[in-house]
Amino acid sequence: MTKALGNVSIVLVDVRTPANIGAAARCMMNMGLSRLLLVRPPQDPHGDAGRLAAGADTILEQARLFDSLREAVADQALVLGATRHAGRLRRNMQDPRAAAARVIPLLADNPVSVVFGNEVNGLERADLQLCHEFVAIPSSPAFPSLNLSHAVMVIAYELFLASRSDAGGISARLAADEELERLYEHLQDTLQRIGFLDPDQPDRMMFSLRQLFGRARLDSRDVKILRGILTATDRAANRGKQG
Repeated sequence: MTKALGNVSIVLVDVRTPANIGAAARCMMNMGLSRLLLVRPPQDPHGDAGRLAAGADTILEQARLFDSLREAVADQALVLGATRHAGRLRRNMQDPRAAAARVIPLLADNPVSVVFGNEVNGLERADLQLCHEFVAIPSSPAFPSLNLSHAVMVIAYELFLASRSDAGGISARLAADEELERLYEHLQDTLQRIGFLDPDQPDRMMFSLRQLFGRARLDSRDVKILRGILTATDRAANRGKQG
């Protein structure tokens, strides 16, 4: 495993089949990845995950379990959501090779997660909102759906390949996801106070704003500046109400 790849986590959310977890672990070990995070994994009474891991048992044994994706990625600096449903996400969408090229230079200073949803529906909207950028694997329109472990392998391969050829690009320490979530909460509260957000459907605009800031790859200083602006906006709005 290259040192850089030690900062990459594969996150599996609501996987339905234990065997897919084992197969994904094997793909990870093939490509030099070792950090597996499981959000609400299924019970595995028959040990199917271990059988499919085929030697990658250490990854399964060391996997960390979480009740929610938000908890799983709280300390992550960049969260990539793997999805084939572009829709409104298209401006933040990239293919695995492009994503890997942009991710590898960050790994010296930043933990990065790649998040995969379940085998049937992929990532739910609430989980997509927690992703800063998105990656989609090109495939035949006649049969575009990939098995979960195959998708993990494709993205893991591109990260492995990029890590071997990385010439040391520009790195920066990004804000942790927990900082970004506090920013988004502050932003939503302020925009509701000043009447910018539709109170009945605030998530619609917030989804777009999350994508906008996700593309910017904010660091801690950026977050502090933005929250300072929001605090000043809150004060001005309160003075206007009092006047």
